[in-house]
Amino acid sequence: MAQAALEHVNITVSDPEKTAQRLCELFDWKIRWKGSAKYEGFTVHVGAEDSYLAVYAKGTPGDPAAESYFTRGGLNHIGVTVDDLDAVEAKVKAMGYAPYNHADYEPGRRFYFDDEDGIEFEVVSYA
Repeated sequence: MAQAALEHVNITVSDPEKTAQRLCELFDWKIRWKGSAKYEGFTVHVGAEDSYLAVYAKGTPGDPAAESYFTRGGLNHIGVTVDDLDAVEAKVKAMGYAPYNHADYEPGRRFYFDDEDGIEFEVVSYA
């Protein structure tokens, strides 16, 4: 039996087009699909050939949860691997985000940043 693989994660954001464009710039991803979605919403699928993030906004957005780590079923962070951690961190800073929680650990290096929707991204390099 073949091992299962994660295909996608669907997250709610304030502006799917803007979020998808930013992710393309940061991680050299591409837009795989975009269109109408449930609850009169709109979704953009952005990622690589074998996996992606579905970034979604419904017609009338609700308030974000105060702290995802205290919400059962909450999204804590999205981890993305990159070859050149320093280059991606420079892009993150150029976009106005503040990287934090840098760490060198076996087997790699990492940092985190929060986007304007409060979504925490962990950027990791094993290179």
